[in-house]
Amino acid sequence: MAFQVSPGVQVKEIDLTNVVPAVSTSIGAIAGAFQWGPVGEVRTVGSEKDLVNVFGKPDTNTAKYFMPAAQFLQYGNTLRVVRAETGNLNSTGSGTGVKVKNDSHFESLIAGDTFGVGEVFVARYPGTLGNSLKVSMCGANSTAFNNWAYKGSFDSAPGTSTYAAARGGSNDEVHIVVVDEDGSWTGSAGSVLETFAFASQASDARSEDGTNNYYREVLNNGSAYIRFIGHESTMTTAGLTAAGRAFTFGTSAINISLAGGTDDNAPTVGELTTAYGLFADGETLDINLVIGGESPAGADGVTYANALIALAEGRKDVVVFVSPRIADTVNNATAVTDVITWADQLTSSSYAVIDSTALYVYDKYNDVYRWVAASGAVAGLCANTDNVADAWFSPAGLNRGQLLGVTKIAFNPKKNERDDLYKARVNPIVSFPGEGTVLFGDKTALAKPSAFDRINVRRLFIVLEKAVATASKFQLFEFNDEFTRAQFRNLVEPFLRDIKGRRGITDFLVVCDETNNTGEVIDTNRFVADIYIKPARSINFITLNFIATRTGVEFSEIVGQ
Repeated sequence: MAFQVSPGVQVKEIDLTNVVPAVSTSIGAIAGAFQWGPVGEVRTVGSEKDLVNVFGKPDTNTAKYFMPAAQFLQYGNTLRVVRAETGNLNSTGSGTGVKVKNDSHFESLIAGDTFGVGEVFVARYPGTLGNSLKVSMCGANSTAFNNWAYKGSFDSAPGTSTYAAARGGSNDEVHIVVVDEDGSWTGSAGSVLETFAFASQASDARSEDGTNNYYREVLNNGSAYIRFIGHESTMTTAGLTAAGRAFTFGTSAINISLAGGTDDNAPTVGELTTAYGLFADGETLDINLVIGGESPAGADGVTYANALIALAEGRKDVVVFVSPRIADTVNNATAVTDVITWADQLTSSSYAVIDSTALYVYDKYNDVYRWVAASGAVAGLCANTDNVADAWFSPAGLNRGQLLGVTKIAFNPKKNERDDLYKARVNPIVSFPGEGTVLFGDKTALAKPSAFDRINVRRLFIVLEKAVATASKFQLFEFNDEFTRAQFRNLVEPFLRDIKGRRGITDFLVVCDETNNTGEVIDTNRFVADIYIKPARSINFITLNFIATRTGVEFSEIVGQ
Protein backbone atom coordinates (compact mmCIF):
# COMPACT_ATOMS: atom_id res chain seq x y z
CA MET A 1 0.00 0.00 0.00
CA ALA A 2 1.31 3.48 -0.80
CA PHE A 3 2.78 5.83 1.85
CA GLN A 4 0.30 8.17 3.52
CA VAL A 5 0.94 11.85 2.92
CA SER A 6 -1.47 13.17 5.56
CA PRO A 7 -2.70 11.96 8.95
CA GLY A 8 -5.09 9.06 8.84
CA VAL A 9 -5.70 5.41 9.72
CA GLN A 10 -4.45 2.74 7.35
CA VAL A 11 -5.86 -0.77 7.65
CA LYS A 12 -3.90 -3.75 6.30
CA GLU A 13 -4.87 -7.40 6.15
CA ILE A 14 -2.12 -9.99 5.96
CA ASP A 15 -2.95 -13.65 5.33
CA LEU A 16 -0.55 -16.03 7.10
CA THR A 17 -2.94 -18.99 7.06
CA ASN A 18 -1.46 -20.77 4.05
CA VAL A 19 -0.94 -24.49 4.46
CA VAL A 20 0.41 -27.32 2.35
CA PRO A 21 -2.66 -28.69 0.54
CA ALA A 22 -3.77 -32.29 0.41
CA VAL A 23 -3.05 -33.88 -2.98
CA SER A 24 -4.73 -36.75 -4.76
CA THR A 25 -2.97 -40.12 -4.77
CA SER A 26 -5.56 -42.56 -6.16
CA ILE A 27 -6.47 -41.34 -9.65
CA GLY A 28 -5.93 -44.09 -12.21
CA ALA A 29 -5.28 -43.73 -15.95
CA ILE A 30 -5.52 -46.19 -18.84
CA ALA A 31 -5.61 -46.07 -22.64
CA GLY A 32 -6.74 -48.76 -25.06
CA ALA A 33 -9.30 -49.93 -27.58
CA PHE A 34 -13.00 -49.94 -26.71
CA GLN A 35 -16.21 -50.70 -28.60
CA TRP A 36 -17.68 -47.23 -28.08
CA GLY A 37 -16.94 -43.82 -26.67
CA PRO A 38 -14.95 -40.70 -27.58
CA VAL A 39 -11.64 -41.21 -29.36
CA GLY A 40 -8.46 -39.32 -28.53
CA GLU A 41 -9.66 -37.46 -25.46
CA VAL A 42 -9.49 -38.04 -21.72
CA ARG A 43 -12.75 -39.06 -20.04
CA THR A 44 -13.23 -39.67 -16.31
CA VAL A 45 -15.30 -42.59 -15.03
CA GLY A 46 -16.13 -43.32 -11.41
CA SER A 47 -17.38 -46.89 -11.54
CA GLU A 48 -17.57 -49.94 -13.76
CA LYS A 49 -21.11 -48.93 -14.68
CA ASP A 50 -19.79 -45.56 -15.89
CA LEU A 51 -17.09 -47.37 -17.86
CA VAL A 52 -19.72 -49.44 -19.67
CA ASN A 53 -21.98 -46.44 -20.29
CA VAL A 54 -19.21 -44.38 -21.86
CA PHE A 55 -17.00 -46.99 -23.55
CA GLY A 56 -19.28 -49.98 -24.06
CA LYS A 57 -19.07 -53.57 -22.93
CA PRO A 58 -15.98 -55.69 -23.62
CA ASP A 59 -15.63 -58.17 -26.45
CA THR A 60 -12.84 -60.57 -27.39
CA ASN A 61 -10.63 -57.76 -28.70
CA THR A 62 -11.33 -55.02 -26.16
CA ALA A 63 -11.43 -57.13 -22.98
CA LYS A 64 -7.64 -56.80 -22.59
CA TYR A 65 -8.18 -53.07 -21.98
CA PHE A 66 -11.63 -53.12 -20.38
CA MET A 67 -10.96 -55.78 -17.74
CA PRO A 68 -7.86 -54.14 -16.14
CA ALA A 69 -9.81 -50.87 -16.03
CA ALA A 70 -12.74 -52.65 -14.38
CA GLN A 71 -10.40 -54.34 -11.90
CA PHE A 72 -8.95 -50.99 -10.86
CA LEU A 73 -12.47 -49.67 -10.28
CA GLN A 74 -13.04 -52.43 -7.72
CA TYR A 75 -10.63 -50.51 -5.48
CA GLY A 76 -10.63 -46.89 -6.71
CA ASN A 77 -13.40 -44.57 -7.83
CA THR A 78 -11.63 -42.23 -10.26
CA LEU A 79 -10.19 -43.46 -13.54
CA ARG A 80 -9.14 -41.39 -16.55
CA VAL A 81 -9.67 -43.30 -19.80
CA VAL A 82 -8.51 -42.61 -23.36
CA ARG A 83 -9.87 -44.57 -26.30
CA ALA A 84 -6.99 -44.99 -28.76
CA GLU A 85 -7.42 -43.70 -32.28
CA THR A 86 -7.41 -46.59 -34.74
CA GLY A 87 -8.91 -47.17 -38.18
CA ASN A 88 -12.53 -47.64 -37.06
CA LEU A 89 -15.35 -45.57 -38.59
CA ASN A 90 -18.74 -44.18 -37.55
CA SER A 91 -21.89 -45.47 -39.20
CA THR A 92 -24.14 -43.07 -41.15
CA GLY A 93 -27.59 -43.03 -42.71
CA SER A 94 -26.13 -43.47 -46.20
CA GLY A 95 -24.02 -46.44 -45.08
CA THR A 96 -20.76 -44.64 -45.90
CA GLY A 97 -18.50 -44.88 -42.87
CA VAL A 98 -16.83 -41.69 -41.67
CA LYS A 99 -14.49 -40.86 -38.79
CA VAL A 100 -15.95 -38.64 -36.05
CA LYS A 101 -13.70 -38.99 -33.02
CA ASN A 102 -15.30 -36.78 -30.39
CA ASP A 103 -17.30 -33.60 -29.82
CA SER A 104 -14.59 -31.13 -30.84
CA HIS A 105 -13.75 -33.17 -33.93
CA PHE A 106 -17.43 -33.20 -34.91
CA GLU A 107 -17.65 -29.42 -34.57
CA SER A 108 -14.62 -28.99 -36.83
CA LEU A 109 -16.12 -31.34 -39.44
CA ILE A 110 -19.44 -29.48 -39.41
CA ALA A 111 -17.66 -26.15 -39.73
CA GLY A 112 -15.73 -27.49 -42.72
CA ASP A 113 -18.88 -28.91 -44.37
CA THR A 114 -17.13 -32.28 -44.54
CA PHE A 115 -20.14 -34.59 -44.62
CA GLY A 116 -21.79 -35.61 -47.88
CA VAL A 117 -24.94 -33.96 -49.18
CA GLY A 118 -28.07 -35.65 -47.84
CA GLU A 119 -26.50 -37.16 -44.70
CA VAL A 120 -28.91 -36.74 -41.78
CA PHE A 121 -27.43 -38.65 -38.84
CA VAL A 122 -24.08 -40.15 -37.86
CA ALA A 123 -23.34 -42.51 -34.98
CA ARG A 124 -21.93 -40.54 -32.09
CA TYR A 125 -18.73 -42.60 -31.96
CA PRO A 126 -16.84 -45.05 -34.20
CA GLY A 127 -17.53 -48.78 -34.15
CA THR A 128 -19.86 -51.47 -35.47
CA LEU A 129 -22.21 -50.87 -32.56
CA GLY A 130 -23.44 -47.87 -34.52
CA ASN A 131 -24.72 -50.21 -37.25
CA SER A 132 -27.47 -51.33 -34.88
CA LEU A 133 -28.89 -47.82 -34.55
CA LYS A 134 -32.07 -46.59 -36.19
CA VAL A 135 -33.60 -43.13 -35.91
CA SER A 136 -37.35 -42.61 -36.39
CA MET A 137 -39.05 -39.19 -36.47
CA CYS A 138 -42.72 -38.27 -36.50
CA GLY A 139 -43.88 -34.75 -37.31
CA ALA A 140 -47.00 -32.70 -36.60
CA ASN A 141 -49.44 -34.87 -38.51
CA SER A 142 -52.00 -36.86 -36.56
CA THR A 143 -52.32 -39.59 -39.24
CA ALA A 144 -48.63 -40.31 -39.17
CA PHE A 145 -48.58 -40.41 -35.36
CA ASN A 146 -51.51 -42.81 -35.08
CA ASN A 147 -49.78 -45.28 -37.42
CA TRP A 148 -46.29 -44.76 -36.00
CA ALA A 149 -44.63 -47.84 -34.50
CA TYR A 150 -43.30 -45.82 -31.55
CA LYS A 151 -46.51 -43.98 -30.67
CA GLY A 152 -46.58 -45.72 -27.29
CA SER A 153 -43.39 -43.98 -26.19
CA PHE A 154 -45.08 -40.56 -26.18
CA ASP A 155 -48.03 -38.99 -24.37
CA SER A 156 -49.59 -37.30 -27.38
CA ALA A 157 -48.99 -36.34 -31.01
CA PRO A 158 -46.57 -33.56 -31.94
CA GLY A 159 -48.14 -30.27 -32.96
CA THR A 160 -47.38 -26.60 -32.49
CA SER A 161 -45.06 -25.57 -29.66
CA THR A 162 -45.93 -22.73 -27.32
CA TYR A 163 -42.86 -20.90 -28.58
CA ALA A 164 -43.89 -21.10 -32.25
CA ALA A 165 -47.54 -20.32 -31.55
CA ALA A 166 -46.56 -17.13 -29.74
CA ARG A 167 -44.75 -16.00 -32.88
CA GLY A 168 -47.37 -16.97 -35.42
CA GLY A 169 -45.72 -20.27 -36.34
CA SER A 170 -47.32 -23.71 -36.52
CA ASN A 171 -46.68 -27.48 -36.79
CA ASP A 172 -43.03 -27.24 -35.71
CA GLU A 173 -42.93 -30.13 -33.24
CA VAL A 174 -41.32 -33.55 -33.88
CA HIS A 175 -40.96 -36.70 -31.81
CA ILE A 176 -37.69 -38.63 -32.20
CA VAL A 177 -36.67 -42.12 -31.07
CA VAL A 178 -33.31 -43.85 -31.26
CA VAL A 179 -33.79 -47.61 -31.62
CA ASP A 180 -31.53 -50.64 -31.11
CA GLU A 181 -32.64 -52.12 -34.42
CA ASP A 182 -30.50 -55.27 -34.35
CA GLY A 183 -30.27 -55.75 -30.58
CA SER A 184 -26.51 -55.16 -30.33
CA TRP A 185 -26.96 -52.74 -27.42
CA THR A 186 -29.69 -54.37 -25.38
CA GLY A 187 -29.87 -57.94 -26.65
CA SER A 188 -33.43 -57.29 -27.80
CA ALA A 189 -33.93 -56.14 -31.40
CA GLY A 190 -36.16 -53.11 -31.77
CA SER A 191 -35.70 -51.80 -28.23
CA VAL A 192 -36.06 -48.05 -27.83
CA LEU A 193 -32.84 -46.55 -26.50
CA GLU A 194 -33.81 -42.86 -26.31
CA THR A 195 -36.84 -40.64 -26.86
CA PHE A 196 -36.99 -36.91 -27.52
CA ALA A 197 -40.49 -35.51 -27.24
CA PHE A 198 -41.87 -32.26 -28.64
CA ALA A 199 -38.61 -30.99 -30.11
CA SER A 200 -38.95 -28.18 -32.63
CA GLN A 201 -37.94 -27.69 -36.26
CA ALA A 202 -37.49 -23.96 -35.56
CA SER A 203 -33.85 -22.93 -35.21
CA ASP A 204 -34.66 -20.35 -32.53
CA ALA A 205 -37.02 -22.54 -30.49
CA ARG A 206 -36.88 -22.48 -26.72
CA SER A 207 -38.63 -24.66 -24.15
CA GLU A 208 -40.69 -23.10 -21.41
CA ASP A 209 -37.69 -23.31 -19.08
CA GLY A 210 -35.57 -21.36 -21.58
CA THR A 211 -33.46 -24.26 -22.84
CA ASN A 212 -32.76 -24.77 -26.54
CA ASN A 213 -35.50 -26.91 -28.11
CA TYR A 214 -34.28 -26.92 -31.72
CA TYR A 215 -34.22 -30.61 -32.63
CA ARG A 216 -30.68 -30.44 -33.98
CA GLU A 217 -29.36 -29.11 -30.66
CA VAL A 218 -31.59 -31.42 -28.64
CA LEU A 219 -30.04 -34.44 -30.37
CA ASN A 220 -26.45 -33.22 -30.43
CA ASN A 221 -26.54 -32.20 -26.78
CA GLY A 222 -28.72 -34.98 -25.43
CA SER A 223 -28.20 -38.19 -27.39
CA ALA A 224 -25.64 -40.74 -26.29
CA TYR A 225 -25.88 -42.55 -29.64
CA ILE A 226 -26.25 -40.20 -32.61
CA ARG A 227 -25.36 -36.76 -33.96
CA PHE A 228 -27.38 -34.56 -36.31
CA ILE A 229 -25.70 -33.62 -39.61
CA GLY A 230 -28.45 -32.19 -41.82
CA HIS A 231 -32.20 -32.08 -42.39
CA GLU A 232 -33.95 -34.94 -44.16
CA SER A 233 -34.82 -33.88 -47.72
CA THR A 234 -38.61 -33.74 -47.17
CA MET A 235 -38.22 -31.38 -44.18
CA THR A 236 -37.94 -28.33 -46.41
CA THR A 237 -38.69 -25.73 -43.72
CA ALA A 238 -36.64 -27.25 -40.88
CA GLY A 239 -33.96 -24.97 -39.51
CA LEU A 240 -35.81 -21.73 -40.26
CA THR A 241 -37.03 -19.37 -37.54
CA ALA A 242 -40.46 -19.76 -35.98
CA ALA A 243 -41.97 -16.34 -36.73
CA GLY A 244 -44.93 -16.70 -39.12
CA ARG A 245 -43.71 -20.12 -40.29
CA ALA A 246 -45.98 -23.06 -41.14
CA PHE A 247 -43.55 -25.98 -40.83
CA THR A 248 -43.89 -29.04 -43.05
CA PHE A 249 -43.01 -32.66 -42.38
CA GLY A 250 -45.04 -35.05 -44.50
CA THR A 251 -47.67 -37.67 -43.79
CA SER A 252 -45.27 -40.50 -43.04
CA ALA A 253 -42.67 -41.00 -40.33
CA ILE A 254 -39.00 -40.75 -41.31
CA ASN A 255 -36.93 -43.88 -40.59
CA ILE A 256 -33.17 -43.94 -41.05
CA SER A 257 -31.02 -46.99 -40.26
CA LEU A 258 -27.30 -46.40 -39.77
CA ALA A 259 -24.62 -48.55 -41.38
CA GLY A 260 -20.99 -48.45 -42.45
CA GLY A 261 -19.43 -48.40 -39.00
CA THR A 262 -16.28 -50.49 -38.59
CA ASP A 263 -14.10 -51.76 -35.73
CA ASP A 264 -10.35 -51.73 -35.45
CA ASN A 265 -9.80 -52.88 -31.92
CA ALA A 266 -6.21 -54.09 -32.28
CA PRO A 267 -4.26 -50.85 -31.88
CA THR A 268 -0.58 -50.79 -32.73
CA VAL A 269 2.06 -49.89 -30.17
CA GLY A 270 2.31 -46.50 -31.82
CA GLU A 271 -1.45 -45.91 -31.53
CA LEU A 272 -1.41 -46.98 -27.88
CA THR A 273 1.56 -44.82 -26.93
CA THR A 274 -0.04 -41.86 -28.73
CA ALA A 275 -3.15 -42.38 -26.62
CA TYR A 276 -1.09 -42.59 -23.42
CA GLY A 277 0.66 -39.41 -24.53
CA LEU A 278 -2.54 -37.52 -23.67
CA PHE A 279 -1.62 -38.15 -20.02
CA ALA A 280 1.81 -36.54 -20.36
CA ASP A 281 1.04 -33.03 -19.13
CA GLY A 282 1.31 -33.03 -15.36
CA GLU A 283 0.32 -29.36 -15.06
CA THR A 284 -3.14 -29.77 -16.56
CA LEU A 285 -4.03 -33.42 -15.85
CA ASP A 286 -3.98 -34.90 -12.38
CA ILE A 287 -3.30 -38.65 -12.37
CA ASN A 288 -1.31 -40.92 -10.06
CA LEU A 289 -1.53 -44.58 -11.12
CA VAL A 290 -1.01 -45.40 -14.81
CA ILE A 291 -2.32 -48.84 -15.79
CA GLY A 292 -0.31 -50.43 -18.57
CA GLY A 293 -2.72 -53.28 -19.22
CA GLU A 294 -1.57 -56.18 -21.36
CA SER A 295 1.82 -55.82 -23.02
CA PRO A 296 1.71 -56.63 -26.76
CA ALA A 297 3.33 -59.84 -27.97
CA GLY A 298 6.95 -60.14 -29.00
CA ALA A 299 9.42 -57.26 -29.01
CA ASP A 300 6.53 -54.80 -29.11
CA GLY A 301 5.84 -55.70 -25.48
CA VAL A 302 9.21 -54.29 -24.44
CA THR A 303 8.81 -51.18 -26.60
CA TYR A 304 5.35 -50.58 -25.17
CA ALA A 305 6.35 -51.00 -21.51
CA ASN A 306 9.40 -48.76 -21.93
CA ALA A 307 7.24 -46.07 -23.54
CA LEU A 308 4.98 -46.06 -20.49
CA ILE A 309 7.97 -45.91 -18.17
CA ALA A 310 9.25 -42.93 -20.16
CA LEU A 311 5.87 -41.26 -19.63
CA ALA A 312 6.17 -41.70 -15.87
CA GLU A 313 9.79 -40.53 -15.86
CA GLY A 314 8.76 -37.44 -17.78
CA ARG A 315 6.00 -36.50 -15.34
CA LYS A 316 7.73 -37.68 -12.16
CA ASP A 317 4.47 -37.62 -10.23
CA VAL A 318 2.94 -40.94 -11.29
CA VAL A 319 3.71 -44.63 -11.00
CA VAL A 320 3.12 -46.84 -14.03
CA PHE A 321 2.13 -50.49 -13.65
CA VAL A 322 3.23 -52.91 -16.37
CA SER A 323 2.52 -56.60 -16.81
CA PRO A 324 4.33 -59.28 -18.80
CA ARG A 325 3.00 -60.54 -22.11
CA ILE A 326 0.16 -63.03 -21.67
CA ALA A 327 2.03 -65.67 -23.65
CA ASP A 328 4.95 -65.43 -21.22
CA THR A 329 2.86 -66.67 -18.32
CA VAL A 330 -0.18 -68.64 -19.58
CA ASN A 331 0.38 -72.36 -20.26
CA ASN A 332 4.11 -71.73 -20.37
CA ALA A 333 6.51 -74.20 -18.72
CA THR A 334 9.30 -71.59 -18.77
CA ALA A 335 7.19 -68.73 -17.40
CA VAL A 336 9.68 -67.58 -14.77
CA THR A 337 12.55 -67.46 -17.25
CA ASP A 338 10.48 -65.70 -19.92
CA VAL A 339 9.14 -63.09 -17.50
CA ILE A 340 12.63 -62.35 -16.21
CA THR A 341 13.98 -62.09 -19.77
CA TRP A 342 11.23 -59.59 -20.58
CA ALA A 343 11.72 -57.62 -17.36
CA ASP A 344 15.49 -57.41 -17.88
CA GLN A 345 14.87 -55.35 -21.02
CA LEU A 346 12.79 -52.73 -19.24
CA THR A 347 14.16 -49.33 -18.26
CA SER A 348 15.36 -48.99 -14.69
CA SER A 349 12.96 -46.62 -12.96
CA SER A 350 11.50 -46.03 -9.52
CA TYR A 351 8.35 -44.77 -11.24
CA ALA A 352 7.40 -48.23 -12.54
CA VAL A 353 6.09 -51.44 -10.96
CA ILE A 354 6.28 -54.85 -12.63
CA ASP A 355 4.07 -57.82 -11.72
CA SER A 356 4.64 -61.48 -12.49
CA THR A 357 1.60 -63.18 -13.99
CA ALA A 358 -1.71 -62.96 -15.83
CA LEU A 359 -4.96 -63.34 -13.89
CA TYR A 360 -7.91 -65.57 -14.80
CA VAL A 361 -11.06 -63.51 -14.22
CA TYR A 362 -14.75 -63.77 -15.04
CA ASP A 363 -16.18 -61.56 -17.78
CA LYS A 364 -19.82 -61.22 -16.73
CA TYR A 365 -20.74 -59.36 -19.90
CA ASN A 366 -19.96 -62.35 -22.11
CA ASP A 367 -20.21 -65.18 -19.55
CA VAL A 368 -16.64 -66.33 -20.15
CA TYR A 369 -13.38 -66.45 -18.24
CA ARG A 370 -10.43 -64.49 -19.60
CA TRP A 371 -6.71 -64.16 -18.99
CA VAL A 372 -5.94 -60.50 -18.36
CA ALA A 373 -2.96 -58.46 -17.22
CA ALA A 374 -2.65 -57.91 -13.48
CA SER A 375 -1.57 -54.26 -13.76
CA GLY A 376 -5.10 -52.91 -13.20
CA ALA A 377 -5.49 -54.94 -10.01
CA VAL A 378 -2.02 -54.00 -8.70
CA ALA A 379 -2.70 -50.31 -9.35
CA GLY A 380 -6.02 -50.85 -7.58
CA LEU A 381 -4.19 -52.20 -4.53
CA CYS A 382 -2.35 -48.87 -4.31
CA ALA A 383 -5.66 -47.00 -4.50
CA ASN A 384 -7.06 -49.26 -1.78
CA THR A 385 -3.99 -48.65 0.37
CA ASP A 386 -4.66 -44.92 0.11
CA ASN A 387 -8.19 -45.54 1.39
CA VAL A 388 -7.37 -47.84 4.31
CA ALA A 389 -3.98 -46.39 5.28
CA ASP A 390 -1.86 -43.86 3.36
CA ALA A 391 0.06 -43.70 0.11
CA TRP A 392 3.34 -44.40 1.95
CA PHE A 393 2.20 -47.82 3.17
CA SER A 394 3.13 -50.87 1.12
CA PRO A 395 0.30 -52.25 -1.04
CA ALA A 396 1.71 -55.79 -0.76
CA GLY A 397 1.16 -58.61 1.69
CA LEU A 398 -1.74 -60.27 3.44
CA ASN A 399 -3.04 -57.04 5.03
CA ARG A 400 -3.41 -54.84 1.93
CA GLY A 401 -2.29 -57.01 -0.99
CA GLN A 402 -5.34 -59.22 -1.56
CA LEU A 403 -6.38 -59.25 -5.25
CA LEU A 404 -10.15 -59.31 -5.76
CA GLY A 405 -12.13 -61.40 -8.22
CA VAL A 406 -9.25 -63.68 -9.26
CA THR A 407 -10.17 -67.27 -10.13
CA LYS A 408 -6.59 -68.41 -10.62
CA ILE A 409 -3.19 -67.15 -11.75
CA ALA A 410 -1.21 -68.33 -14.76
CA PHE A 411 1.64 -69.65 -12.62
CA ASN A 412 2.17 -69.75 -8.87
CA PRO A 413 5.88 -69.19 -8.16
CA LYS A 414 7.61 -71.24 -5.47
CA LYS A 415 10.01 -69.67 -2.97
CA ASN A 416 13.10 -70.10 -5.15
CA GLU A 417 11.20 -68.72 -8.18
CA ARG A 418 10.02 -65.75 -6.15
CA ASP A 419 13.63 -65.10 -5.22
CA ASP A 420 14.62 -65.04 -8.90
CA LEU A 421 11.71 -62.80 -9.85
CA TYR A 422 12.40 -60.37 -7.02
CA LYS A 423 16.03 -60.02 -8.02
CA ALA A 424 14.79 -59.15 -11.52
CA ARG A 425 12.58 -56.33 -10.11
CA VAL A 426 9.40 -58.39 -10.65
CA ASN A 427 6.83 -58.49 -7.84
CA PRO A 428 5.46 -62.03 -7.48
CA ILE A 429 1.73 -62.62 -7.33
CA VAL A 430 1.10 -65.72 -5.25
CA SER A 431 -1.87 -67.87 -4.31
CA PHE A 432 -1.59 -69.23 -0.77
CA PRO A 433 -3.96 -72.01 0.38
CA GLY A 434 -6.76 -70.47 2.41
CA GLU A 435 -5.30 -66.95 2.06
CA GLY A 436 -6.25 -65.95 -1.47
CA THR A 437 -4.22 -64.36 -4.24
CA VAL A 438 -1.72 -61.85 -2.92
CA LEU A 439 0.79 -59.33 -4.26
CA PHE A 440 3.91 -60.61 -2.50
CA GLY A 441 6.44 -57.94 -3.35
CA ASP A 442 6.67 -54.16 -3.25
CA LYS A 443 9.65 -53.33 -5.45
CA THR A 444 9.79 -50.63 -8.07
CA ALA A 445 11.62 -51.22 -11.33
CA LEU A 446 14.71 -49.37 -10.09
CA ALA A 447 17.77 -51.52 -10.69
CA LYS A 448 20.21 -49.91 -8.24
CA PRO A 449 19.94 -50.40 -4.46
CA SER A 450 18.13 -47.38 -3.06
CA ALA A 451 15.28 -46.39 -0.79
CA PHE A 452 13.39 -45.68 -3.99
CA ASP A 453 13.40 -49.34 -5.00
CA ARG A 454 10.27 -49.74 -2.84
CA ILE A 455 6.77 -48.70 -3.90
CA ASN A 456 5.89 -47.06 -0.59
CA VAL A 457 8.97 -44.81 -0.63
CA ARG A 458 8.43 -43.72 -4.22
CA ARG A 459 4.78 -42.90 -3.55
CA LEU A 460 5.71 -41.12 -0.30
CA PHE A 461 8.04 -38.78 -2.18
CA ILE A 462 5.47 -38.19 -4.92
CA VAL A 463 3.03 -37.03 -2.23
CA LEU A 464 5.65 -34.85 -0.52
CA GLU A 465 6.99 -33.32 -3.72
CA LYS A 466 3.57 -32.68 -5.22
CA ALA A 467 2.09 -31.13 -2.07
CA VAL A 468 5.08 -28.94 -1.21
CA ALA A 469 5.56 -27.85 -4.83
CA THR A 470 1.90 -26.80 -5.00
CA ALA A 471 2.25 -24.76 -1.81
CA SER A 472 5.56 -23.27 -2.97
CA LYS A 473 3.93 -21.60 -5.98
CA PHE A 474 2.71 -18.90 -3.63
CA GLN A 475 6.32 -17.90 -2.91
CA LEU A 476 6.87 -16.96 -6.55
CA PHE A 477 7.55 -13.24 -7.12
CA GLU A 478 7.95 -12.56 -3.39
CA PHE A 479 11.22 -11.22 -1.97
CA ASN A 480 13.95 -13.72 -1.13
CA ASP A 481 14.48 -12.43 2.40
CA GLU A 482 14.35 -13.96 5.86
CA PHE A 483 10.63 -13.25 6.20
CA THR A 484 9.78 -15.27 3.08
CA ARG A 485 12.16 -18.07 4.05
CA ALA A 486 10.68 -18.28 7.56
CA GLN A 487 7.20 -18.25 6.05
CA PHE A 488 8.18 -21.20 3.85
CA ARG A 489 9.61 -23.16 6.78
CA ASN A 490 6.49 -22.49 8.82
CA LEU A 491 4.45 -23.75 5.89
CA VAL A 492 6.32 -27.00 5.29
CA GLU A 493 7.37 -28.15 8.76
CA PRO A 494 3.83 -28.70 10.16
CA PHE A 495 2.98 -30.71 7.06
CA LEU A 496 6.04 -32.94 7.53
CA ARG A 497 5.28 -33.35 11.24
CA ASP A 498 1.84 -34.59 10.25
CA ILE A 499 3.35 -37.10 7.80
CA LYS A 500 5.75 -38.24 10.55
CA GLY A 501 2.82 -38.71 12.92
CA ARG A 502 1.12 -40.85 10.29
CA ARG A 503 4.21 -43.10 10.08
CA GLY A 504 5.33 -41.96 6.63
CA ILE A 505 8.73 -40.64 7.70
CA THR A 506 10.91 -41.14 10.76
CA ASP A 507 12.50 -37.69 10.74
CA PHE A 508 13.01 -34.59 8.61
CA LEU A 509 14.92 -31.32 8.38
CA VAL A 510 14.03 -28.21 6.39
CA VAL A 511 16.92 -25.87 5.53
CA CYS A 512 15.87 -22.58 4.00
CA ASP A 513 18.07 -19.73 5.17
CA GLU A 514 21.13 -17.71 4.18
CA THR A 515 23.29 -20.86 3.99
CA ASN A 516 21.57 -22.08 0.84
CA ASN A 517 20.11 -18.77 -0.29
CA THR A 518 23.39 -16.97 -0.77
CA GLY A 519 23.85 -13.61 -2.40
CA GLU A 520 24.50 -15.30 -5.73
CA VAL A 521 21.25 -17.29 -5.44
CA ILE A 522 19.27 -14.18 -4.55
CA ASP A 523 20.85 -12.14 -7.34
CA THR A 524 19.79 -14.74 -9.92
CA ASN A 525 16.17 -14.55 -8.70
CA ARG A 526 16.18 -18.03 -7.26
CA PHE A 527 14.88 -19.51 -4.02
CA VAL A 528 16.35 -22.70 -2.55
CA ALA A 529 14.99 -25.03 0.11
CA ASP A 530 16.64 -28.30 1.10
CA ILE A 531 14.24 -30.80 2.61
CA TYR A 532 15.87 -33.86 4.20
CA ILE A 533 13.63 -36.88 4.65
CA LYS A 534 14.12 -40.20 6.42
CA PRO A 535 11.45 -42.40 4.83
CA ALA A 536 9.81 -45.23 6.70
CA ARG A 537 10.76 -48.64 5.29
CA SER A 538 8.50 -51.63 4.72
CA ILE A 539 9.44 -55.01 6.16
CA ASN A 540 10.52 -57.43 3.45
CA PHE A 541 12.43 -59.96 5.53
CA ILE A 542 11.56 -61.39 8.94
CA THR A 543 14.01 -63.33 11.10
CA LEU A 544 12.64 -65.36 13.99
CA ASN A 545 15.29 -66.84 16.33
CA PHE A 546 14.02 -69.64 18.58
CA ILE A 547 16.64 -70.39 21.25
CA ALA A 548 16.46 -73.39 23.56
CA THR A 549 18.06 -72.98 27.01
CA ARG A 550 18.70 -75.15 30.04
CA THR A 551 16.14 -75.14 32.82
CA GLY A 552 18.39 -73.48 35.37
CA VAL A 553 19.58 -70.64 33.15
CA GLU A 554 18.41 -67.11 33.91
CA PHE A 555 17.33 -65.25 30.77
CA SER A 556 19.09 -62.13 32.01
CA GLU A 557 22.39 -64.01 31.78
CA ILE A 558 22.05 -64.80 28.04
CA VAL A 559 20.04 -61.87 26.64
CA GLY A 560 21.87 -58.62 25.98
CA GLN A 561 20.65 -55.72 28.08
